[in-house]
Amino acid sequence: MWTQEIQCRGNESQIRMCPASEKHSCSHDDHQALQCADVMHVRLVNGNSPCAGRVEVYHRGQWGTVCVYNWDTPAAAVVCRELDCGEPVDALGFAHFGQGSGPIWMSVLTCSGTESTLKNCGSAGWGKHACTHNHDAGVICSGHKRSRLADGSNLCSGRLEILHVQTWMSVCDTVFDQQDAEVVCRELDCGAPVQVLGAAAFDKGDAQMWTREIQCGGNESHISFCSLSSLEHNCTTDNTVGLICSGYTDLKLVNGPDSCSGRVELQFLKEWGTVCDACWDMRAASVLCRQLNCGFLSGSS
Repeated sequence: MWTQEIQCRGNESQIRMCPASEKHSCSHDDHQALQCADVMHVRLVNGNSPCAGRVEVYHRGQWGTVCVYNWDTPAAAVVCRELDCGEPVDALGFAHFGQGSGPIWMSVLTCSGTESTLKNCGSAGWGKHACTHNHDAGVICSGHKRSRLADGSNLCSGRLEILHVQTWMSVCDTVFDQQDAEVVCRELDCGAPVQVLGAAAFDKGDAQMWTREIQCGGNESHISFCSLSSLEHNCTTDNTVGLICSGYTDLKLVNGPDSCSGRVELQFLKEWGTVCDACWDMRAASVLCRQLNCGFLSGSS
């Protein structure tokens, strides 16, 4: 009987990698049971994220790739949904995420986009293809973040880095503006931009520099949907751009007699909490009433 407490974080690949703490008194009447879900039949490899990479499917005890022939947005949508990775951002081919090895399991896919798994799509048949691994298909799903903020005080502030061809790059402060910041904060679920900072405000970092001008309209959901100018700027690591997002993504009123009255709670970095009354005034209260479509402020306590 194993009696030490197993303390896994949840992201370990094997149970032996989890630390163990003090022992407990147990008998065989106290044994632990477990039921696991079915094995996942599709995965994305080499994309620096579970939601981007080369598409591989599991068949006959072996992982293999998918040929790019007929690889399209509906097929990519099936993969993104199967992996709980949102919507397809880009369906890519010709070994964009590197060449796989082993069998090429699927080719000439015919997906409607509504299938629950890629295996339910039509194809030429398992292992039937006229492809090489130069033709391996890939996908980027919306659950894959193409931007991040580094060396800040929390996940919603720091030096901006964007992912380009599997490499994280710092961004030159002269190619980035307030509209671009709106998109990055939205992509990271970090609310609205509070401040765009230049001159390596969050340290220089050691990444390569992105110097092409980013041209977002401000309403895009992901930085990858923004267009790029052909114009490049001369930048050094002294010019990396930093960004502070509000981190506040939602507000609500709870424990009141209706939806327009109650205790103010605020969502910060995906966690709900209350608001200190010393941080709250009539102007903030008026904004909240308007945001919640609750008319004008009638009282605040």
